[in-house]
This record gives sequence, structure tokens and C-alpha cells, in this order.
Amino acid sequence: MSKRKEEQHIENEGVEMNNTSPDTENKPVDECVEQNSTQEKKTKNQSTEEELNDLKDKYLRTVAEFENFKKRTLKEKTELILNGGEKVITTLLPVLDDMERAIANADKLENKDAVEEGWELIYKKLVSTLETLGVKKMEVNNQDFNVDYHEAIAMVAGADDDKKGKVIDCVQTGYILNDKVIRHAKVAVGQ
Repeated sequence: MSKRKEEQHIENEGVEMNNTSPDTENKPVDECVEQNSTQEKKTKNQSTEEELNDLKDKYLRTVAEFENFKKRTLKEKTELILNGGEKVITTLLPVLDDMERAIANADKLENKDAVEEGWELIYKKLVSTLETLGVKKMEVNNQDFNVDYHEAIAMVAGADDDKKGKVIDCVQTGYILNDKVIRHAKVAVGQ
């Protein structure tokens, strides 16, 4: 062999020695690279699968938590509707007690003025109790007719010019609860 061929042969052997490892001594270089990339893909697939399982678990927990929230909210809403008037009723019970005592003692009293006075006291107590709950009586006499507060049930013809379009008489009192009309006043309006 010539010197040049000998140098090439030595270089080739060096390259082959550098590309080999103890477990891949007898395998070609392409096969080793392929095996390494397969192992990397398996590792990536495993980590991706674990991440997917974590996300599925979080999703299922979130859905379950939301379903529990909906059920709890529906239950609370139902209880509120059923028991919402409890405060009002317990506030009005003392007035009802006073009325029952007045009825029981009305025939025992000989003085009718005392009975009337008792009923007036009970009425005033009821009005003050309702006011503490935010219920107010509408003042309507001699005010301009307003469809937001009044319901016209009669038109009075022949009224003076200053009475036209104004409330002349109130047939049924209207009430406001916390600045909201809960019952319109039924009124007669001048025409």
C-alpha cells in the first residue's frame, strides 16, 4: 500500500472507532441514531400523555365543582323563595296578637269609644310596623295624575280648571316598598 492509502485507512478506522459505543459496536451508525430518536419519541409521548391525563383530571374536577355549585345555588334560591317572607310575617305577628285580644275583649267592653280607640291604636301600630319594613303609603290627593303611581278608575267631568288632570279622590290606597311601587293607587281624576 502506498503511504496515502495507509493514511486514509487509519483515518477511516478512527472515524469508525469514534462512532461506535460498547452497546452499538456491531450496529451501523444509522441504526443507532434511529434507536435514539425512537427513545426520545417514547419519552416525549409519555410526558405528553401524563400532561393530557392531568388536564383531563382538572377538567373533570372543574365540571364536577360547577355542577355542585349549580345544585347548591338552586337549593338556596328555592329556600329563599319559600322562606323569604319570614321576616315580614314575624314582624306582623304582634299586630295580629293585638287584633285577637281586641276581638276577644270587644263584647266585654260597654264603652264603644274604647273599642274604637283600641282599633285605632292597632292600626297605627300596623302602619308603623310596615314603615320599619320600608312600606310607605302614597299621598295622592290634589296631586297630578301620574301613571307610574296611579291607576285611574274614574274620570270626574265638570271639575274646575285647577282640578283637571289632578287626583280628586282615592278609592284604594297605593303603597311603595323601598322606592318601588308595590300597589298602584286607584284614583278618580278630574277631566
